[in-house]
Amino acid sequence: MNESDLEELINVQLISLEEPPAEKEAVIEHLLDLAVEAGRVSDREQALADLLEREEESTTGVGMGIGIPHAKTTGVEEPTLAFARSSAGVDFGAMDDEPATLFFMILVPEASSDDHLQILSSLSRSLVHEETREKLHEADSAEAVQRIVIEEVA
Repeated sequence: MNESDLEELINVQLISLEEPPAEKEAVIEHLLDLAVEAGRVSDREQALADLLEREEESTTGVGMGIGIPHAKTTGVEEPTLAFARSSAGVDFGAMDDEPATLFFMILVPEASSDDHLQILSSLSRSLVHEETREKLHEADSAEAVQRIVIEEVA
């Protein structure tokens, strides 16, 4: 995935540095609303249903304080990545029982290939590094978060 693809995937409108809600489903809706407000979602209800259905299959709390809700959906026209972070942490059902403090929501069009798997894989590889997670926690602007994601995932 190259830099310009990543800039399209996660623009500053898709990044929230506000404290998200304290419940898993509300965090997912918070992330989804960022995408709605950025004009990336054509059908909010469908996208939410697909995200929640995916959560029921297995948790998207991947451990190390990370939650990555994701879905293929007819509710978006283009691949989208939204970001939020929490200082308190939210129970995302991770296997390590650690609350999630970094959240990335991946939405890709239903008709797309396995773009979301490539995005998920690249993102997961970069987030295993504690230094990357620390940078994301310390970032003081949406632009800084975007830069970190682009540098670490590209």
